[in-house]
Amino acid sequence: MGKIVAAGATVHAPQFFTYPPTEDFKQLDAGIAAMRQLGHQTLDDTNPDALIVLGSDHLETFFLSAVPTFALIAGERIKAAFAGRSYDLPCHPMAEGLLDHLVDSGFDMVYSQDAELGHAFAAPFEWVREKRDIPVVPVFVNTYLPPLPSARRCEALGKAIAGYIEARPERVAIIASGGMSHYPGTWKYPKPAYDFDHWAIAQMEQGNLDTILGLNNRQLDEVGNTELLTWAVLFGAIGAQRGELLTYQPTWHHGHAVMRFLPAPQRPAEVKSIAPYQFSDQLNEFYRHPAPSSYNLNKLLYDLRHDGDLRRRMIENPAAVAEERKLTPREAAVIDTLLDEDIDLLRNEKTHPIVEAGAHPLGTLMSIVVVQAEMRRMRREAKA
Repeated sequence: MGKIVAAGATVHAPQFFTYPPTEDFKQLDAGIAAMRQLGHQTLDDTNPDALIVLGSDHLETFFLSAVPTFALIAGERIKAAFAGRSYDLPCHPMAEGLLDHLVDSGFDMVYSQDAELGHAFAAPFEWVREKRDIPVVPVFVNTYLPPLPSARRCEALGKAIAGYIEARPERVAIIASGGMSHYPGTWKYPKPAYDFDHWAIAQMEQGNLDTILGLNNRQLDEVGNTELLTWAVLFGAIGAQRGELLTYQPTWHHGHAVMRFLPAPQRPAEVKSIAPYQFSDQLNEFYRHPAPSSYNLNKLLYDLRHDGDLRRRMIENPAAVAEERKLTPREAAVIDTLLDEDIDLLRNEKTHPIVEAGAHPLGTLMSIVVVQAEMRRMRREAKA
C-alpha cells in the first residue's frame, strides 16, 4: 500500500531568482534557506519514490488561448524555465495512472506532455528537490485567471490524489507551491494582508485546516491569498495535520511562508484561542478576465517573458514594438513604463499605467520583472 510520507508548502516568488535591488536580500536568503530545510526534512528524512508538486501559473505556461482549472503534466520529462534557469526532470510513471484516476473521480483534467512550467514549479525544483534523484509529477491549479476552483473543490482533488496513492506501492512526497498574501501588479501590491497570514498560519499550526478550506474565493482575493488554493489540494491529501512554520518573511509586497506538515512536528501543539478573521467582504476583483480588446497588449506582455530578442528590441525601441504589435494609441503611450525602474511606481498604491490600459495585473508585473532583469543584464554586458 502506498503512503504520503512527506508534505509541505512553500513560497515561490520570482525575486528569489532575480534578486532585484528593490528587495531585502536577507529576507530572500531566509526564504531559500527554509526551502532547503523543507527539502531536507521532507525528502532526505523520508526517501520518497515520487514527488508531486502542486503549483499555479502566472500567465507563463497557460495564456488566454486556454486556461485550465486543473492540469496534470505527464510527459517522459518535465520541463520548467525561469530567469535564465531551466529544468529537465524525470516524470514518475504513476502520472498516467493518476490522470485516469482523477478523471474517473469526476475531475475534468487537462493533460499535457510538453508544457513548459514557470517559476511556481521552478522554485521547488531548485530549492526543495534540488539535485535529488526523485521523479516528479506536476499538478497545475488555476489561481489567477477566473473562473477559479473553490478551496473545497481543491480539497476534493487532494483527497482523490491521496486515494490513488493508497492503491499504489510508492512512498510519495507532496509539495504545494504558493505564496501567502500578495497582490502582484495591482494597486494594493505594497499592502499585503500580513494580519491574515499570521491568522492562517496559527490555524495551520494547530491543524485547523478546515477553517482555511471554508474560505471562499472572494475572501481569498480580498486578502491576496488565491495561491492558497494549491495548499488546499495539499490539505485534502493529508487531512487535519498540524503544520510547523519554517519561515515567514513579510517583504514589502509579499508574505513569504514555508511550512512542513509531514513528517509531523515533534513538539506538542500550543493550544491557542484564535478569534475569527474579520473580512470586509468588499468585491475588489483584483484578477479578472482582460477585455478581448486588450488582447494584443496582453499577448505582448506574455511574449516578452519568453523571447529574449523581443525584450531587447522593446528596451531599445518600445515605440517600434508597439507599432509592430498593433497596440492602441493608449497602450502605446504607456508601454515604455515597463522600463521604469523607479520602485515608487509600484509602491504608490495606484494602478500601474499598463494595467489601466487593459493589461492583466499579474502579467504586467511578471513582464516588468523579466524586462528589467534583461535591462540589468544588458548594462553588465555593455560595461564588460
